[in-house]
Amino acid sequence: MLEPGKFSGLAGSVDWQRTALGDAAAWPHPLRLTLDIMFNSPLPMLLCWGRQQVVLFNEAYVTLAGPGHPRAPGGNVPAMLPPPLASARAAFDQAWSGAASQQRNAHLTFIGAGTAHQRECDLFFTPISGARQEVLGVLCALAHSAPAAAAAPATAGLRILVVEDNLDSQYLVCEMLSAFGHDNDGVSHAEAALQKLATGGYNVLFTDVSLPGMSGVDLARQAVAANAELHVIFASGYGDTLLRQLEFPYRSLQKPYEIEQLQKALADVAAQLAAKAP
Repeated sequence: MLEPGKFSGLAGSVDWQRTALGDAAAWPHPLRLTLDIMFNSPLPMLLCWGRQQVVLFNEAYVTLAGPGHPRAPGGNVPAMLPPPLASARAAFDQAWSGAASQQRNAHLTFIGAGTAHQRECDLFFTPISGARQEVLGVLCALAHSAPAAAAAPATAGLRILVVEDNLDSQYLVCEMLSAFGHDNDGVSHAEAALQKLATGGYNVLFTDVSLPGMSGVDLARQAVAANAELHVIFASGYGDTLLRQLEFPYRSLQKPYEIEQLQKALADVAAQLAAKAP
């Protein structure tokens, strides 16, 4: 087994101390062993570690997912649950309960370069246990990928401002919105968002609740005060605790959310706008 945190290739470029996993010297043995296997495997693999659902992946998975996927496994809790985990939630949850599981012929939608593409894979979920047999993480291996097929874009029509300080997550969300036909811009903090919103033309403010400086909640308050027609969607890793008693309507997604959940929220906005159209 490699020295903790000493990997080659894609994983070797990561400063693990700056990630959610922390100093590699303090990693538990099951994590070190699993990453050693995953990073050296020719099969596409994802590791979901801890109840925070820190997601890591190997080079084969990056190749499968396509050019829109982040190149390095930075060890951050994802804003959006990766397609293999989102498309097989029952099997994924079963592995968290301690039983190996699988999902055959899963249809996965990946976003990249302004387009959506689909892969058909068999998914195999393996629980990773600690010394007391508690489940510490779930390893997902993908096999039998089919050639890429173009996915039909969703109905266009919304103009969306994305506010997310994690640049990898911001890029992923903006790429996904573009792939499904929505015009969008991304910024990393509330002050930049207010400047963008002042130019007008946005239908939707999609903001993380926790932002550096002004929070996403305070940003939304100011934005709605300036434009009562603006639709607000929050993304939060803390549930709806910070959203209680807000004086304006909103939608919220719990991180990590699924592509389909965001699509549903946007479809609801589009339906409301269509109903108001003359």
